[in-house]
Amino acid sequence: MDKKRIALIFIFVLISLVIGYFMYRLFFAEEAGLVPRVPPPTTEKPPTGEFPPSGIGVPAKPDEVPTEGLPPAITVPGAGVTGAGAIQLENHFVQSKIVSPSIDKTGNANFYNQNDGKFYRVNKDGATTALSDQVFYNVNKVTWSPNNSESIIEYPDGNNIYYNFQTKKQTTLPQHWEDFSFSPEGARIAAKSIALSPENRWIVTSNPDGGDIQFIESMGENAHKVSVDWSPTRKVVALSQTGDSLGADRQQILLIGQNHENFKALIVEGRGFQSQWSPDGQQLLYSVYSARNDYKPELWIVNADGDNIDSNRRPIQINTWAEKCAFASERFVYCGVPVTLDAGAGFRPDIANSTQDQIYKIDLQNGSKTIVKTDAAHVIDTIFVNPDNTKLFFTDKTQSGLFDLSI
Repeated sequence: MDKKRIALIFIFVLISLVIGYFMYRLFFAEEAGLVPRVPPPTTEKPPTGEFPPSGIGVPAKPDEVPTEGLPPAITVPGAGVTGAGAIQLENHFVQSKIVSPSIDKTGNANFYNQNDGKFYRVNKDGATTALSDQVFYNVNKVTWSPNNSESIIEYPDGNNIYYNFQTKKQTTLPQHWEDFSFSPEGARIAAKSIALSPENRWIVTSNPDGGDIQFIESMGENAHKVSVDWSPTRKVVALSQTGDSLGADRQQILLIGQNHENFKALIVEGRGFQSQWSPDGQQLLYSVYSARNDYKPELWIVNADGDNIDSNRRPIQINTWAEKCAFASERFVYCGVPVTLDAGAGFRPDIANSTQDQIYKIDLQNGSKTIVKTDAAHVIDTIFVNPDNTKLFFTDKTQSGLFDLSI
């Protein structure tokens, strides 16, 4: 064999060995754990508008268990336990968009349903029935009569109608009437008559269907300072912030009767007056704000009937608005109280529209305050208590529908 042929055989064998070696490395070495392949580092960014995973590049500690999702935006101090085996505290028994819920003397809840334009009643046993087959489109506000068969229905364009759910009687009321209030027995209504000329702007009373109009008090340019709110004693039809100013943070509130009575004025320690009558009309719960409390709304209680008007005035030391409160009796009141309030909230109540509330039960005799537990976070809009004081009803500014809660 010549030297050339030997050299070719040697080269062929050498090439075969080299190819065999690389084929082994390629297909078998990784499985044997000799040369693990490391993936290249990624440079891809998370999609726009999404958070990256919370643990990127950070190894978990041995005693830490990764959690999925973000924590809740707010927590609920005193809220009920949720999850398996939890006791449900509240009932979201109406979930439609509703307007002007109210409770009647027998404990039934009435409301207007925006979804279908009808009025409904929820009986004490939880059954829901329509008060009328008639559809009322785009209702803005409803004022319910104490006898609950009548209501004043207001529309965004200013139109107002009286409607009797039993007789189906419907009457159009003057378009320039607003801020309606029924008398305690439901036989009369009071309202502001807002004419074009200030000299013709009056507090008026009439039958619910608009008959027998009586002019009670001229408002002039001060209609925005008047709140029509018929007292349970029937003596007062409105309250007016037109009394004497007693300083930057002190003023008189006038009580307006039906016959030009000269009632003693209330003195309140602040501005932004809102009020609620006690069930017997002997007291007035109200809220005002002042520099003394960083212009946050503060609740007060005062006697407001007869010779006792303006006596026993005292702060409750709760920062909320009177419209977030409801009397359960002369002694107890329930209020939605914001967990936090910024200074100046009295000027701009809307800044608390997304602030969580806690519901407080307040004893007006001894000043004690108890948190009423709920299942979830709520921002109280309207609140009321049934006649036998066993259930609290409320609506939420951030959720549709009506809730109730055993108390």
